[in-house]
Amino acid sequence: MKKYKAAYSSQSTKLNEETLLFKPLAPKPNAIKVTLGFPNTYTIGITSLGFQVIWASLAQREDVDVRRVFTDVKEKLHRKSHLFGVSLSWELDAPNILNLLEKQNIPLWSNERDEEDPIVFGGGPVLTANPEPLAPFFDVILLGDGEELLPIFLEAIKTYTGLPRYQVLCELSKIPGIYIPILYEPKYSSDGELINIEPVEQDIPQSIRKQTWRGKNLCHSTVITPNSAWPNIHMVEVVRSCPELCRFCLASYLTLPFRTPSIEEELIPAIEKGLQATKRIGLLGASITQHPEFSDLLEWFNQDKYRDIRLSLSSVRASTVNSKLTNLLVKYGSKSITIAIESGSERIRKVINKKLLEEEIFAAAKYTHEAGLSGLKLYGMVGLPTEENCDVELTADLLLRLKQATKGLRLTLGISAFVPKSHTPFQWMGFSKDAKKRLQLLNKKLRSNNIETRPESLGFSIIQTLISRSDRRLAPVIEAIYKNPNQNIGTWKKAYIAAYKGEITQSKNLSSTNIMPHWEEIIYNTWEDSKILPWNHIHGPLTKNQLLNHKNISFN
Repeated sequence: MKKYKAAYSSQSTKLNEETLLFKPLAPKPNAIKVTLGFPNTYTIGITSLGFQVIWASLAQREDVDVRRVFTDVKEKLHRKSHLFGVSLSWELDAPNILNLLEKQNIPLWSNERDEEDPIVFGGGPVLTANPEPLAPFFDVILLGDGEELLPIFLEAIKTYTGLPRYQVLCELSKIPGIYIPILYEPKYSSDGELINIEPVEQDIPQSIRKQTWRGKNLCHSTVITPNSAWPNIHMVEVVRSCPELCRFCLASYLTLPFRTPSIEEELIPAIEKGLQATKRIGLLGASITQHPEFSDLLEWFNQDKYRDIRLSLSSVRASTVNSKLTNLLVKYGSKSITIAIESGSERIRKVINKKLLEEEIFAAAKYTHEAGLSGLKLYGMVGLPTEENCDVELTADLLLRLKQATKGLRLTLGISAFVPKSHTPFQWMGFSKDAKKRLQLLNKKLRSNNIETRPESLGFSIIQTLISRSDRRLAPVIEAIYKNPNQNIGTWKKAYIAAYKGEITQSKNLSSTNIMPHWEEIIYNTWEDSKILPWNHIHGPLTKNQLLNHKNISFN
């Protein structure tokens, strides 16, 4: 297969060092001009497999002329784009979207754009899960898998070219999975409680359903670059979603059903394509070792002709770790393996539906140690629903016993705080007020015994919670944040309180009320099952009743 170098006008060394695994097509003179943005640096953005695949799919169309822009580098951009797209993978990147819009001289608020402005569209897991906090900044939001929605969206844009902007948006709203925020209005009670999200026109759908790609193939890298956060890696998506359904897990619930492409027909050809450009392969997915043919994939890798490759895996299910897997990882240059245990408390693991036994955790550590891997990385959480201090003590105790059982194996515990996510059974639960205390407890016990801990910023977790649970009234807060170079938890809380006090005015395309929910209500409160949620009009894979049933099973 021929490898391609893009002919960039940009002077960026990072862009000029890319090797493409596809052939870009020269756009026709009347091609749709698209600017595709990622709200972070190139090094971070180019690791996004979704962003890579969307860009490549656009670049392989003669009817599209696509250019990319990151927060630090860009290609030579169009003087005037028809479409400006943004992919959002992480809540904390949200303010950077406004920075990208400002640099393109695009009005930030959708209701302030006119016929001369590009249609601003967005996608990605954050916008699919809960688009409302950012909805006033977008003309179009694609809810679901880009493989499914993007071609449909582009064909619709071509069909409606020449119509007035508002009419185009109305026509787009009739396509399943395409959400037009300006055509929906939140309704609030006199005390500021959200009571409904209603279409503003009679022929606009009452709700929008997330779309799911059901094709045989999943994603793999379309570009290899030394300037990625994971240099020169070819990423291959082995599975999508996860069959385990841990009650907090957005990656599992939002992306259902669990999908597994054929090893022979899809995954091996994708890996071989990457091996022509790099020797580093990364297998991705929420639960890759649960692919029904994963053992066959390991056998395929175990060939002499692949002895010089470097193989890495995303987090694997502890119960699937065996000697075959760990020995193969050693053979191909891996230094460690990563498993998610969430908690050392069996009771908490049952609450969150983490179907994992303590003996399976110890077996994974044993196989890791015996194979000669130098490290075992574990993911844990604090602040999970019903958690007590004694549950955190059990997590520390588990790590200490693991260390004793596998002397010489380096243990590292990554710790995050539970963040409630939409479309999961725990979407009604609040952020734990005890999370900070329990992070400190776990850190103290483990570090004093020479076990490395890598705690996620508690402030970042609180900001994620704020964005995950808010409605459109958060948009002015996000606008205030993007203008501030210090985007820490203190800055966010100060901006939120200013909006709560009415010191930050609402945009005219939000609601008729200026009443903001209290900070505590959004961050810490557990909500009633009957509460109208900001994403009430967005339908995910499971219904509200199904999610409530899963939640009730966990707590009974």
